[in-house]
Amino acid sequence: QDRFTLLRDTRTDGSFLVHHFLSFYLRAGCKVCFVALLQSFSHYNLVAQKLGVSLAAAKERGQLVFLEGLTSCLDLFFGEQEQRAQPSPLQFLSGSSGELRALLDFVRAALAPGEGEPWKGPVLLLDDLGVLLSLGAAPVAVLDFIHYCRVCVCCQLKGNVVVLVHSSEDSEDEENELVVNSLCHHSDLILWAEGLATGFCKDVHGQIKIIKRLSLRQAAEQDQVQIYQYKIQDRSVTFFARGLSAAVL
Repeated sequence: QDRFTLLRDTRTDGSFLVHHFLSFYLRAGCKVCFVALLQSFSHYNLVAQKLGVSLAAAKERGQLVFLEGLTSCLDLFFGEQEQRAQPSPLQFLSGSSGELRALLDFVRAALAPGEGEPWKGPVLLLDDLGVLLSLGAAPVAVLDFIHYCRVCVCCQLKGNVVVLVHSSEDSEDEENELVVNSLCHHSDLILWAEGLATGFCKDVHGQIKIIKRLSLRQAAEQDQVQIYQYKIQDRSVTFFARGLSAAVL
């Protein structure tokens, strides 16, 4: 509880980590607010079914609150939102301020504790934060949004926040790199998926660096870093120490 986990990928697709955390928290009985800006609900539901979880059933019983960013954007751009009683969480697209207050209000309302709810703890899952920058949100607004999400979910509700970001070593997108570096300094746990520097390999799809930010809570402690390699399979991901893949052994 009370943890901010940053999922970061470089030269590879780290979305398998999002699917893992989504199915993990749902199986654990947590209340999940999933802000999905990258893919449709059917995509996430199809992958979750392979992992033994039904997102449709989780929505029906009130355990999962799903925001489909693609649909929300279309509603705003084509004017269908005007027919709805509630404002869109992505209301900043139609304004000039660029504030993410409506999205923050959506998260607060989705994870607000209700009477008689059997769920263990609230979880905010966001995929992918860089989409907000691509839609026109300022880096300061995005960082403020994450800050207040941490205050609401982690500090007040004693829950967890999991966010995916993309980064590139030679990227010219200064705004995205600013957000990524800022979030790295404030994360309790960083899962950094990287593509192999040597290129494609059928037995090793990449390596993951696990950084436990012990220094964030205790100044005298040093961060713990563990590095593993992984192979993505149809229904699971296999992790192993570097140099111990099937291609080597």
